[in-house]
Amino acid sequence: MTLADPALVTGAGTRAPLAAGGPRIGRHLWDVAVLTGRNLVHIAREPAQLSDVTIQPVLFTALFVYVFGAGMVLPDGGSYKQFAIAGLLALNLTTSSMGTAVGLSTDLNGGIIDRFRTLPMWRASVLVGRSIADLLTAVLCTAIVLVTGVVIGWRPDSVVGALEGIAVFLLFSYAMSWGCACLGVVSKSAEAAQGVGLVILFPLAFVSNSLVPTQHMPSVLRWIADWNPVSAVTAAARNLFGNPNPSSAISAWPMQHPVVASLLWSAALIAVFAPLAAVLYRRRTTD
Repeated sequence: MTLADPALVTGAGTRAPLAAGGPRIGRHLWDVAVLTGRNLVHIAREPAQLSDVTIQPVLFTALFVYVFGAGMVLPDGGSYKQFAIAGLLALNLTTSSMGTAVGLSTDLNGGIIDRFRTLPMWRASVLVGRSIADLLTAVLCTAIVLVTGVVIGWRPDSVVGALEGIAVFLLFSYAMSWGCACLGVVSKSAEAAQGVGLVILFPLAFVSNSLVPTQHMPSVLRWIADWNPVSAVTAAARNLFGNPNPSSAISAWPMQHPVVASLLWSAALIAVFAPLAAVLYRRRTTD
């Protein structure tokens, strides 16, 4: 990353007229668009950054369906392929949200934020631009998981239901990115952000109904899994996709109302972590 980054030159060069007399909301949107474009340019220059949303989903889908699923029997019967795709979406989107933390930590510790502070730009656009860029990578991840699922035999009941399930997942992924943004801001290095992120996100993804029904888990672990937001989103998608959903037989409120629960979890995560990320970022970048 150099100070002559084309995205930054474009943003700085075209923003001056807006700063002079344009509406504030328009200036903010322009700043967000420029920072989002910058993050996408970096991905285009280093496509290996997308390995967690391109290669990993294919590997996970094949491994879990054909290896792990070979010995899995669902409580009410049904195909494990149909059961697993929603869970694999949840698993991949949850773990890949760590990219937000790594990206922000890299920028904060690499000196480019000091350059941003000299520009007439909305400070929070760094956070919003990162979250939108990562939402776009989540769209790519979702598409790859679903295409892989179709190839191996997965089918939703309807196109409308599939689109609704995808929307639930993407909203949750966007909410998760704000939590990871907080982690990225407080981390002293990208390696630290990645290490802490793994410790948090992997248990969140795996102690859930994403890959196995929770009915046979130990009681304490089952209670945690049934109230895990990843479980709510996964169960919601299975209902919307029309796929087997053993969690519907569980009395826990999130499993009885998974769509409402997943929307509430996503809204709560954004409401808590978006303002917190802004506060932490302001403190980190204020002399």
